[in-house]
Amino acid sequence: MENKIYKKIFKLQSEIGTILKTNKNPFFRSEYFDINALVEVLQPLLKKHELVLLQPIIDGAVNTIISDLEGNSIVSVLPLPLEQEPQKVGSAITYYRRYSLVSLLGLRAEDDDGNSTQGISGSGNVFNDAMKHLKSLSPQERPMVLENIRKKKGSQITPAQYKKLEAIK
Repeated sequence: MENKIYKKIFKLQSEIGTILKTNKNPFFRSEYFDINALVEVLQPLLKKHELVLLQPIIDGAVNTIISDLEGNSIVSVLPLPLEQEPQKVGSAITYYRRYSLVSLLGLRAEDDDGNSTQGISGSGNVFNDAMKHLKSLSPQERPMVLENIRKKKGSQITPAQYKKLEAIK
């Protein structure tokens, strides 16, 4: 039997788009994407392509496992730092889960520095900015502006987000 998990992951990758960094870390003056928001975006696509995501901690390492229903899997294992403070361990687990999942699926994350040099304005969340802008327009103006958003920001908005933008009344 042919291993079809790579075909499924390829299809998922083509639907996911760019992961947007919507959370702020004031200490480092940087933005990051939340693991829960990432999983929320991924869950319907994983289900659609009959894939299962698991991220157990095994032998002091974050294991990211994506399996299909036929039992084929791809795995990433990141050993956790030797840390005694529970808060720091929890932070490391969250960080490793987030980035091992992005790496394993080959997802693209928004580039903060690249966006700032291109004059992209607004909240930094392309989808939310597009939603706000489209709501401010008349129904006659929306199709043309939505098409312009699709051309200029296409890789930054997922197909599911486009459906929400198209559904604005």
